[in-house]
Amino acid sequence: MSFETVPLVIIIICVLLVIGGAAILLRQKWLVQWFKGTAGLLLVGLAVYFSLFALNLFSYNELREGSPIATVSFRQMGPQQYMATVSEPDGSNVDYPLSGDLWQIDARIVRWKGLFALFGFSPGYQLDRIQGRYLTLEDERSKERTVYEVIKPGIGIDIWHNAREGWSMLVDARYGSATYLPMADSAIFEVVLTPSGLVGRPLNGSAEQAVGRWE
Repeated sequence: MSFETVPLVIIIICVLLVIGGAAILLRQKWLVQWFKGTAGLLLVGLAVYFSLFALNLFSYNELREGSPIATVSFRQMGPQQYMATVSEPDGSNVDYPLSGDLWQIDARIVRWKGLFALFGFSPGYQLDRIQGRYLTLEDERSKERTVYEVIKPGIGIDIWHNAREGWSMLVDARYGSATYLPMADSAIFEVVLTPSGLVGRPLNGSAEQAVGRWE
C-alpha cells in the first residue's frame, strides 16, 4: 500500500470517532448541565472582576480640566534641601524631603472608552510621585536623587496598570507630568490639568520670583 494511504485511513477513523462521540454526547443530559454550569461560573467570574474593578475606581478623583489637583509648598532645610508639602483637594497633606533645585509631580490619568466615553463620564486621576532634580549635570550625576510615591494604595484590580498593558476595554491610561519648576523657600505652586498636560503655576511672590530667576 502506498504511503499516502495512511493519512487517509487516519482521517477516516477520526471522522468515525467524531460521529460516534457526538452521538453519545447529544443523547446525554449532562452536556446541557455542563453548558449551564460553565455559563454560571462565567457570570460569577465577570461579577467578581467588575466588582474589583469598581473598588479600585474609588482610589481615583474626578478630573476637571483647569481645576487644581494639588498644591505644593516648600520650606528650605539647607543648601539644595527642601521640604515639599503636597496638599490635595480632599484636605490631606504629606511632607516629602526633596534634594535638588527643581521639582516635578506626576499623576495617573484614566479616561473612559466605549459606552462610558459616549455618555460623557468624566476622567479620573490620582497623584503618582514627586521628585527633585538638580540644575547642573554634574550634581545630577554625583548627588542623591529623591523620588517619592504619592499614590494611595487602592483596593481591587490595578485598573491603570492593566490599561497600560493593553488589558482594559473600559479605560485608557496615561501619565500626566508637570514640567520641572524651581524650588524656593516659602514658594507655593498649584498643579492643574490643561489640554497640553499638567502645569505647575506659582501662587505667591516667592514662587513667581523663583520662576523668574530660573527662566
